[in-house]
Amino acid sequence: MSVPKPRPVDNGVFNLGLAVPSIIFGRLLLGLTGIPVLLKYNQQLSSAPTSHSNLFPLTGFGASILWALCDALGAWALVQIWRARQRVSTSSRDVLVATIYLLNPYIILPSIAHSTAAFENTLMLLSLMFASQGRASASLVSLALLVHLSLSSILVLVPLLLVLLLDPASRLASPKPLTSYNVEFRRLIPLLGEFIIDLSILTIASTFITGGWVWIPQTWGASMTLPDLTPNTGLWWYFFTEMFDHFRPFFLMVFSVHLLIYIAPICIKFQYDPLYATFLLIGILGTFKAYPTLSDPGLFLSMIAIFPEIYPYFRHPMVTALLHLHAVLLMPLFNHLWLNQGTGNANFYYASTLVFACSNGAALVDCIWAGLRIAIGEEREGYAVVQE
Repeated sequence: MSVPKPRPVDNGVFNLGLAVPSIIFGRLLLGLTGIPVLLKYNQQLSSAPTSHSNLFPLTGFGASILWALCDALGAWALVQIWRARQRVSTSSRDVLVATIYLLNPYIILPSIAHSTAAFENTLMLLSLMFASQGRASASLVSLALLVHLSLSSILVLVPLLLVLLLDPASRLASPKPLTSYNVEFRRLIPLLGEFIIDLSILTIASTFITGGWVWIPQTWGASMTLPDLTPNTGLWWYFFTEMFDHFRPFFLMVFSVHLLIYIAPICIKFQYDPLYATFLLIGILGTFKAYPTLSDPGLFLSMIAIFPEIYPYFRHPMVTALLHLHAVLLMPLFNHLWLNQGTGNANFYYASTLVFACSNGAALVDCIWAGLRIAIGEEREGYAVVQE
C-alpha cells in the first residue's frame, strides 16, 4: 500500500501567514498607545477632507482595529494584484509585496493618525484587484466608492477600464498597439454606464441620508474650490494663500484641469500595459492633488514592488531616495519651527513641501523612464537602440 507524499509547503504562503498578522498586531499595539493622539492633527498625516474627527467620532480601541484591518485588506489586495499580473496563484514574493506596503512609513503614520486616506488607498487597491481578476462590477463599485470619498480619484477611471478590457499582464518589454490584442471595445460603453449608475446611486443615497445637497460643496466641492488653506504636503495651499482674490477662480480651474491633462498621454503611451498606466496616474495624483497626505505618494511607492521588471532601468534611484529622506526630515522640522517655536514662517514649510514634490516627481519620472527603457533592452557590446 503506497502512502502519498505530503505536498511541500509554499514558502510564500507560509511566510505571508506569519509575517502579515505579526505586522498587523504590532500596528494594533501602536494604536493603543498615546501616539495616535500626538499625530491626530499633524498636517503631513491628515488634511481637512481626511481627518477622521471631521467625519465620525470613532476613537480608541475601535478605531485602531478598524484602521489596522483596513491596511491589512489593502496589503492583501496588493498581493492579489501582483499574482494576477504574474498569472500565478501564489509566489515567494507575496510576503515581500505585503510587507513593503504594511511597513512603508508613508502608510503607517497616516494610519496610526487615523487619517481616512487609508480607506482611499484600500479602495483604490480593491478596485485594481477586482479589475485584474476580471470582476468588472466589483471593480466599478469600489471605484465609485473611492470617487465618492475623493473626487480627484476619477483620474484612474480610463486606465481601469482598459485593465478590464485587456488584462493586468506585464507587456512593458514588448509593446504593441492595443488593437493587436483583440480587445472588445464595444464593452467600453456598458462598463462606463455601469460606473455612472453606481456613482449616481451613491450620490442619491448620500443626498437622502443628509437631507439635501449640502454635502456636495463640503466634499467634492472642497477639492475644487479649496476652502480650507491649512498647510499640508501639497502644492496648492500656499499658492492660494498668496493669491489675489480676483485671480482665484482662474487658477482653481488651471490647477484642476492640470490633473486631467495627464490621462490621455499616459494611457496612449502605455495602452499595452494599462495596470502600469494606472500606477503612473496614481503617482501623479499623489503629487498634485488638492489635499494630499503622506499616504498618497505612499501608495505609489508601495506599488513599485509589483513591477520588479523595471528595477534595472531606473536612472537615479539613489537621488530619489535621498530626496525623500531630505523632505521627510525637513517637513516636520520646519513645521515645528513655524507653528510651535515661532522662529520660522510659512515660506520655511512650503520650501520643504516643494522638496517633497520634487522627490515624488523624481520617482515618477524614474518610473516613466524605466517603463519606456525596458522595451529597448540592455546595451550589447556598447550599442543600444535609441528612440527618436
